[in-house]
Amino acid sequence: MSTDRVDAESKVSGNQANIPARIRRALDVEDGDYLRWTLDDEGSVRVEVVKQRSGTFADFDGYGGSTETDATSEHDEWGVE
Repeated sequence: MSTDRVDAESKVSGNQANIPARIRRALDVEDGDYLRWTLDDEGSVRVEVVKQRSGTFADFDGYGGSTETDATSEHDEWGVE
């Protein structure tokens, strides 16, 4: 992405605002992505695009079991090299 500043406006309607097309394209915002909003002490807003997760592990939230595991030492036992 270029370091040029891209300015645009959008109107708020029903507590929602559209992201202008050229901003969406410049930031590669797609359906399912999240926007993370940060408000600083001076009243400026920073928006970060958090890309959607997709693929095999998209819904994996980690191991939820009660048995402790040690993948480092068990790695060789599983026959994975």
